[in-house]
Amino acid sequence: MTDQENQELKKGQNERKLSSFRKRLISGILLIAIAAVVVPSGGMPLFFTTLLISLLGLFELYRVFGIEKKSLGYVGYLTVIAYYILMLFHPGEYFTLNIIVSLMALMAFYVITYPAYKISMVAKAFMCVVYAGVMTSYLYLTREMPDGKFLVWLIFIASWGSDTCAYCVGMLIGKHKMTPILSPKKTIEGAVGGVLGAALLGFLYAFLFRRHFTMVANPPLTSAIASAIAALISMIGDLTASGIKRDYGIKDYSNLIPGHGGIMDRFDSMIFTAPVIYFALTFIK
Repeated sequence: MTDQENQELKKGQNERKLSSFRKRLISGILLIAIAAVVVPSGGMPLFFTTLLISLLGLFELYRVFGIEKKSLGYVGYLTVIAYYILMLFHPGEYFTLNIIVSLMALMAFYVITYPAYKISMVAKAFMCVVYAGVMTSYLYLTREMPDGKFLVWLIFIASWGSDTCAYCVGMLIGKHKMTPILSPKKTIEGAVGGVLGAALLGFLYAFLFRRHFTMVANPPLTSAIASAIAALISMIGDLTASGIKRDYGIKDYSNLIPGHGGIMDRFDSMIFTAPVIYFALTFIK
């Protein structure tokens, strides 16, 4: 290969990288703009947005398992919709009942259609309902808490904020691999930086808006603790989504969000931080 061909190849690679960066940047700005409008509004706009995220995430997971357009998948979609309807009228209540009913619905379908599906596939279908459906719903449930208009942003601080801090610390001083096989670029130093960074961001955020917290004792400290716990758990969410992709040999869950992939690629850590923030605030405050 001549020098001119090498230069043209490098130029093409740089152009593709620049194009990918632009797509990622524009998509990121649009996501932030949507969140800035929908999340503070709460109520039905956030309810339907959260439901949409759950159903799209469930569809992406079901596509990985090959049941996104099969009858078992449709039962899963209906189960999530039924869960949201019940949650709308009884927010935060009957959680255990919802889970049991979801499992019973899928098991009943398994028995009725036997031997159309293996029990392992039904177990995957149920796992996805809890993963993409139930856990995501805590974005809406956190917003519906007292002081939820401000507390809900801790979910984003704990997920996206910790990701940024972990990346920066890992790039600067990261040496020890955290999960060499599953995610070679993640380091222990980065993980610690992500947790501490989330705690600091949560503390500063609550300190700035402390006058708006009426039901939380010591908002800066409470928010720092909740953010740190959620940031730690968010790593499991990120690595879980990555593990599923590696198991099934896919790069992204979908191309729904240009430059980011699918719902499960972009919201993987947030899906874990939402319930953690909700319960951490419930017990700590």
